[in-house]
Amino acid sequence: SRRLGIDREESAMPVIQLSTAVNAPLDVVFNLSRSIDLHIESTAHTHERAVAGRVSGLIEQGESVTWEATHFGVRQRLTSRIVLFDRPHHFRDAMVRGAFRRFDHDHHFEAIASGTLMRDTFDYTSPLRPRNSWPPRHQVRWHIRGHGTFDRQSIQNLAAGSVGHSRRTNA
Repeated sequence: SRRLGIDREESAMPVIQLSTAVNAPLDVVFNLSRSIDLHIESTAHTHERAVAGRVSGLIEQGESVTWEATHFGVRQRLTSRIVLFDRPHHFRDAMVRGAFRRFDHDHHFEAIASGTLMRDTFDYTSPLRPRNSWPPRHQVRWHIRGHGTFDRQSIQNLAAGSVGHSRRTNA
């Protein structure tokens, strides 16, 4: 693969974990996390929009959504499906079509004294592409982290009324 200019190291990406305490009940935070409309609002900077499947409302078990957005300067489409669903504690959306070879996003919710602990895990593998045709792993990691943070801030704002009522931590 090296002689073809393909970089296998770039395909192995780190797992990203984000944790946020939200001053709101478990079911409220769970439902806000499934909201297509809230996701669109929180990703306005990438002009993200739902173009197929579930395009508004709360996504459910077995449903899919196709997102169109600009990432790394390129207009892209990504289709994900809800493959695991345990209301109100966990759901997983898994990429079924898109730029990555694999992309799983687990959403976990736990009741805590101050409301809800929301934990997100992004586990993904970049595509096997010619060297220099895909952003370096640190840029991909930074981009995914930032993308997840916008969603989380929107959830905090709606669920708790203001960011001052929530605390964010990253692992």
